[in-house]
Amino acid sequence: MPSIPLSSARQYFLDLQQRIVTGLEQVSNESFREDRWDREEGGGGISRLIEGGEFLERGGVLFSHVQGATLPPSASAHRRELAGRPWEAMGISMVLHPRNPYVPTTHMNVRLFVAKARPGIDDSDRYWFGGGLDLTPYYAYEEDARHFHQTCHDALAPFGDEYYPRFKGWCDEYFYLKHRKETRGIGGIFFDDLDVPDFDSSFALTRSVGDCFLQAYLPIVERRIGQEYGQRERDFQAYRRGRYVEFNLVFDRGTLFGLQSGGRTESILLSMPPMAQWRYDWQPEPGTPEARLYEFLTPRDWI
Repeated sequence: MPSIPLSSARQYFLDLQQRIVTGLEQVSNESFREDRWDREEGGGGISRLIEGGEFLERGGVLFSHVQGATLPPSASAHRRELAGRPWEAMGISMVLHPRNPYVPTTHMNVRLFVAKARPGIDDSDRYWFGGGLDLTPYYAYEEDARHFHQTCHDALAPFGDEYYPRFKGWCDEYFYLKHRKETRGIGGIFFDDLDVPDFDSSFALTRSVGDCFLQAYLPIVERRIGQEYGQRERDFQAYRRGRYVEFNLVFDRGTLFGLQSGGRTESILLSMPPMAQWRYDWQPEPGTPEARLYEFLTPRDWI
């Protein structure tokens, strides 16, 4: 098997991080700070983040390139034949929590994972790509959901008609809070274990997903950032952020992998909202904008 071009993948992920940060800084007139870090077991990363901004109450665009001696359980659970191999992983992971409740929270990640060959045991390296992007609004706007999904669709269309419905369904299934019987937001696309038909094609699809993020998200920001809000909207935003916390701590495979692999805790938990609330047995009043959101929290076709 030809060697896996890790250097070109690393350069792409670094470039994507910079492009996303630049786009967000231009729309917000706020600057991300940079935090470079090293990992004792191998590798490190660059965290670009904002906390307490007027646009982003918390936002992180994180690059990491890390290595380890043995695949953690979360990475080998679906690939038991790879258990025990050394590994290398790199990519971008991002969560944005805007201050204005009318601007949705969003998440995106794209990544490459390599399970290394062991001389005399495994004959070659194994790779796979994964990633996706999804939208978590606090107030429901159909035009925003349609725009987000159309952009996701268009990013995947050059690779085949089957990819958007497959990855859209995967996202709906993955970001589902079973104990709440609702989706985390209005979905998007999600994929994992992508290694066919070959490295170049898988990498090209992954790049297209990463490259579409600004086009998917910034027009929504520009539509909603000027809408006035009060304490009612902020309280509802904090309540719904509680669902985000529940998903990340109970179900999210990325969070689990980061903690199991000895990742940097500050970077892993940067995805959490800065403030969240839980209310006992609370229900929105029928007919309110808050109640309308729940009409969106079930899988449906958007395009």
